[in-house]
Amino acid sequence: MKFSRLLLVAGVSVLAACSGGNQYADLDEFVAQKRAAPSGQIPPIPALKAYRAFSYTASGLRAPFNRPVDVKEIAKLDAASNVKPDLKREKEFLEQFSLDSVTVVGTVRLDGVLWALVKDPDGGVHRVRKNNYLGRNFGKIVDVAENYLTVVEIVSTGGDGWVERPRSLELKVRK
Repeated sequence: MKFSRLLLVAGVSVLAACSGGNQYADLDEFVAQKRAAPSGQIPPIPALKAYRAFSYTASGLRAPFNRPVDVKEIAKLDAASNVKPDLKREKEFLEQFSLDSVTVVGTVRLDGVLWALVKDPDGGVHRVRKNNYLGRNFGKIVDVAENYLTVVEIVSTGGDGWVERPRSLELKVRK
């Protein structure tokens, strides 16, 4: 009997030591408040409005920041310009891509000549230098520098005339 009493006292002592007081009183109070609060109905999800696609119809118009071209100016350019593309010349590979779809990715100097490395939309990289052709509008490379490439395109004025349009392609630096 003495042993069982000793065992009972030891068990109660261990349980009392493990309880450590009421250290979770704030948590018990919070749970009791939430359970005591009245439960209500969750409002239904609001109905979503159907998406209505927007059709942009001004894409064919002149950009708002470009200076309007006067018809008289075009007529003067047609009359004064004797620029014409060489339609008999054999086209180079990069003339099948628009200038917007190609990027200058580097330069290399070989035998004193600076070549630009141009990446086409398919991922191929090509060497070009001054006097090569590039782009769909009869673009001729007139200058190759360390960080850019200058092309002069020959663009139709809409009638029978042609005008030269200079464009620059800057080196794309990977970040």
